[in-house]
Amino acid sequence: MALHPDRLFPIESDARLIARRLFDAVERLPIISPHGHTDPSWYAKDEAFPDPASLFVKPDHYIFRMLYSQGIQLEDLGVPRQDGGPVETDGRKIWRLFAKHFYLFRGTPSRLWFQHALETVFGIEERLTEKNADALYDKIAGRLADPSMRPRALYKQFGIEAISTTDAATDDLAAHDAILKSGWDGRVVPAYRPDAVIDASRPDFRSNVESFTALAGTKLDYQGYLEAHRIRRAYFKKRGATSSDHGHPNARTANLSASEASALFERVLKNASVADADLFRAQMLTEMARMSTEDGLVMQIHPGSFRNHNASVFERFGMDKGADIPRSTGYVEELKPLLDAFGNDSRLTLILFTLDETSYSRELAPLAGHYPALRLGPAWWFHDSPEGMRRFRELTTETAGFYNTVGFNDDTRAYLSIPARHDMARRVDCSYLARLVADHRLDEDEAHEIAHDLAYRLAKQAYKL
Repeated sequence: MALHPDRLFPIESDARLIARRLFDAVERLPIISPHGHTDPSWYAKDEAFPDPASLFVKPDHYIFRMLYSQGIQLEDLGVPRQDGGPVETDGRKIWRLFAKHFYLFRGTPSRLWFQHALETVFGIEERLTEKNADALYDKIAGRLADPSMRPRALYKQFGIEAISTTDAATDDLAAHDAILKSGWDGRVVPAYRPDAVIDASRPDFRSNVESFTALAGTKLDYQGYLEAHRIRRAYFKKRGATSSDHGHPNARTANLSASEASALFERVLKNASVADADLFRAQMLTEMARMSTEDGLVMQIHPGSFRNHNASVFERFGMDKGADIPRSTGYVEELKPLLDAFGNDSRLTLILFTLDETSYSRELAPLAGHYPALRLGPAWWFHDSPEGMRRFRELTTETAGFYNTVGFNDDTRAYLSIPARHDMARRVDCSYLARLVADHRLDEDEAHEIAHDLAYRLAKQAYKL
């Protein structure tokens, strides 16, 4: 299973040689991880990971959604139930189940990420099978007991320069405070994620808003609600935050008058209709952009997922359990109210993501290729793959260029996949650039500069890290 040094490079010999040279120059650049979902308590407590299953299987929805699709129950993978009911707690049994079905990941990016972690972190070059599952489990478990395998040591080993977590607007950020007080020189910053107090379609929306305004010490009216956002954003900034993040069902924005927005807020607090909940989310994206022009937080929109599509899984296990499904998403009409207000404002950086690849060349690249406030985030989630990354470059570069994009971010909960994902992105980008050089559309010295920017500088600059 040894990783091939030319993996993901072009098959054409001329382009492959160029890709090798480009990649050699960027392979060991520091990692900027400006958006992700690792647990900040890992870095605060710096405790050993408990077992291989807890490291590779339980936190990774890429893994367990595939296994679930083949009839494996989430309880058998140790995924906690909402009602506290029994689930498998034996890490070795979970690992054996994973090993037995590892063939399901053939051809997927998860396979490449997993192989990369096994070889580069644990020195394992065998392919995981049912026969060697116990031996590999023991080898990994033995290494996890070593201090060099703890979160802070791995942060250094991976070459991470800065990493952002994603945190609810009501989070006390105690883990981030502990990191800052510890004197450790790693840079772990929060990102402001206010979805739970913006999405009025949630059954707990009113209680969330009540807790939110109480936490900020503001009134439970529209102006008090907006002030609570300002207060909490400042709280996050004080602890190093440089961005906010918004995971909405669509990219719709609105720019209502103060009286209209206030009346809408009162309606959604009482009993939000589907239309009012959608309009309130739209209004709040524009309000978040307005606040970003004031406090400087970079704004990210991650729209277009039908979240928790599987009602049975959602009822039993809650949110984010692999049942989120992409759907078509529009940007031209949807973003216009926000862009009319702030698209030309140099104080705003708005990074757009999509799960709808048909929008790359038709909508996103033309928008980002014009509005100074807009940048394109990399291929995301279901398209965070070699093919998805290539399609992103092919469909956006001709209109938006390279410098209206923000390099790469890994968007992962699985800690060991961070260097694997950046390795994949760097290889794919170097391959794309190599073909431009081989086609005599780009000089190689330019390609070297672009490769460095895509691997490191653009993310650091866009996210103010």
